[in-house]
Amino acid sequence: MHPSRVIRGRSSRLLDGRRIVIGITGSIAAVEVPRIIRELLRHGADVRAVMSADAARIITPEAIRFATGNAPVLELTGEVEHVSAFGPGPDRADLFLIAPATANTVAKIAHGIDDTPVTSFASMAIGGGIPVLLAPAWHAQLGRNPAIVESLTRLRGWGIEVLGTQSSENEEKLATPEGVAAAVLHRLARGGWKGRRVLVIGGASREPIDEVRSLTNESSGATAVALATELYFRGADVTFWLGGAHVPVPPFLTTERWSRVSELIERVRQIPKTVPGLDAVWVPAALADFTITPTPGKIDSRSHPKGFTLELRRAPKMLPVLRTSVPAPVPIVGFKLAAEADDSKLRASAERLREETHVDWVVANGPSALGGDSTRVLVLGPAGQSFSAEGPKRDVAARLVDVVGGSLAPIRDPTSPRRGRRPSAR
Repeated sequence: MHPSRVIRGRSSRLLDGRRIVIGITGSIAAVEVPRIIRELLRHGADVRAVMSADAARIITPEAIRFATGNAPVLELTGEVEHVSAFGPGPDRADLFLIAPATANTVAKIAHGIDDTPVTSFASMAIGGGIPVLLAPAWHAQLGRNPAIVESLTRLRGWGIEVLGTQSSENEEKLATPEGVAAAVLHRLARGGWKGRRVLVIGGASREPIDEVRSLTNESSGATAVALATELYFRGADVTFWLGGAHVPVPPFLTTERWSRVSELIERVRQIPKTVPGLDAVWVPAALADFTITPTPGKIDSRSHPKGFTLELRRAPKMLPVLRTSVPAPVPIVGFKLAAEADDSKLRASAERLREETHVDWVVANGPSALGGDSTRVLVLGPAGQSFSAEGPKRDVAARLVDVVGGSLAPIRDPTSPRRGRRPSAR
């Protein structure tokens, strides 16, 4: 079996049955393309490639053939490869990804110039309504060239998505393989979350004791990041509010940070204005039950040689405020950390939280999940639904997204402006 088929679907099956054509142009970043291809394969995609002559001078066609498991197109022949890829018929590809996209290629596509296999494929895809993604790679000065700026503006106006770059050493470098794959997953998403507007509130609260010390907890933020990522992969428009976290946050997530519970509650009260039209809210946040009035400056330990006492008071509860700001029938998924992982105690804690806050779903887990890579949860849903899930947090997040997504009401008007894609800040 070819190695490309061995890894297919290792990360997810979200791109099963999807055919992606990747156009490779003459940037030194072409050496990174096999990693992008392999990442797409890990999500189940069937990947084919087309290369410009300049790209073939930088990375060999055999390397691309090894990465995809298919011979790349190097020139157009009587087989009319660009028509076969993007014309009508059962083998029509689902998306054209140009990575890396050079300034030269961008300008040519924007002005309808077809003088390489890649630009001919692009013209065919655009004319046929195939989604097109560009992953640029160039020197920073090229990106500031008015002709390139104008070309990118024109292409965006045609519905072509331009991925963000990694700025470093006066270069706009190719996006990471994970970032490129995320953009493809988001664009080709299917199912109940596509086009939904979702808020994820996660991470740990931090209540200041003075200006250098604080009360917090052991939450890593891993579950919140896994949920936000999975929802983005499923096509949701994700707003991510994140407190303290000890795991990396993918750059494709639009992330806003918060710290204190009171700060978060004030932000929640503004949801009708700042995040209107929500379809669901997920709250895997670890919020403090107690807070304190912070001392200005830094408490001097030498002034308290025998120690000192902190007076804690109950922190306000956020979920009831959230339910007021986001009334039913919009589902809220609350999370509850129980003192013990016994199923009966988890269920009792989950039922109590649902009664007190009127959230629709409760995901309960024990303290063993804090800071770890795996978790075990008990989930209570509407109409007596109940199930448990266990494993890596990423897998559990996918299961939760599947189940809650299956309960969503259909989007009444998919063409509504509220359902439109939010302009990228990248």
